Amino acid sequence: MLNIIWFLLVGVLIIGYAILDGFDLGVGILQLFTKDKKEKRVNINAIGPVWDGNEVWLLTGGGALFAAFPIVYATVFSGFYLAFMLLLAALIFRAVSFEFRKYVESDKAKGYWDLAFSVGSLLPAVLYGVAFGNILRGLPIDKDGNFLGSFIGLLNPYAILVGLVSLTMFTLHGAIYLTLKTEGAHKERMTGMINKLWIAFVVIYFAATVFSFFEASYLFSTVMKNPLFWLLLIVLFGSIISIPVLVKAQKNGYAFLASSVMIACMTLLSALSLFPRLVPSNINLDYSLTIFNASSTARTLETMLIIALIGMPIVIGYTIFVYRVFRGKTEITKESY
Repeated sequence: MLNIIWFLLVGVLIIGYAILDGFDLGVGILQLFTKDKKEKRVNINAIGPVWDGNEVWLLTGGGALFAAFPIVYATVFSGFYLAFMLLLAALIFRAVSFEFRKYVESDKAKGYWDLAFSVGSLLPAVLYGVAFGNILRGLPIDKDGNFLGSFIGLLNPYAILVGLVSLTMFTLHGAIYLTLKTEGAHKERMTGMINKLWIAFVVIYFAATVFSFFEASYLFSTVMKNPLFWLLLIVLFGSIISIPVLVKAQKNGYAFLASSVMIACMTLLSALSLFPRLVPSNINLDYSLTIFNASSTARTLETMLIIALIGMPIVIGYTIFVYRVFRGKTEITKESY
């Protein structure tokens, strides 16, 4: 039971990160298509007070994975080593761009830091999807849990397609968030972007789902008999369809909620299809790392659960407090980025 609880808790942390950091990655990507200087500042300051708090969910998720399923942590991080180094470099440049852009004076220098902000947002959005696509497809893991693949092997068509799903999903999520933080012509431009991004996301997500039947057919072998699968699927379709309807009705808060539900349902459907596997093996499914053969001891899981029950409410409470303090439209002041 402890193994299942930790499978769920890691999933909750991943969902929390995807929803919260997903929109500020999307805002960074949208910076590439923003020409007006003031709108660029608004974009940065729309996420300025919250982006670092959002990344706490990534750190917590990584820590939970290390503590609860150390073999998975070791295998995935060794297999994705170069990809994670690229991801880390992108996140570093993205983080420093906030501060460095504020203190440079020339437009050319600001343009360089805008580019760092955008590329540092775009790369993680794609790399997360590529990594997730490889997990769904299965990694070349032998019976001893050793990763036998290469970095080039991770750049397969299916994983890249899933990377495009995450790219369009996060950018759409970010555009919806900006409708909550902007007004006037800026908000109208974001509304127009949402319609285009929604179409792109639906087309790519449909293509990736069809591709999954051929590339990762094991995902559908038993899950379609589970009533929870169909319930999540209905909620997913409902949330996707409601996004353009809510945006058109200018109910942007509900549209953001629908986008968040969409991300949560997509993650839960993937987790349900994988269960009890955490890292499937495409050499032989029997070699897969599961929540049972790759977990820590029961004592460790029990101790970690006590810590999580204390720490998680603090993280959630802090997140709610920050978003309440900085709610409303973004205003540019002397202290702004």
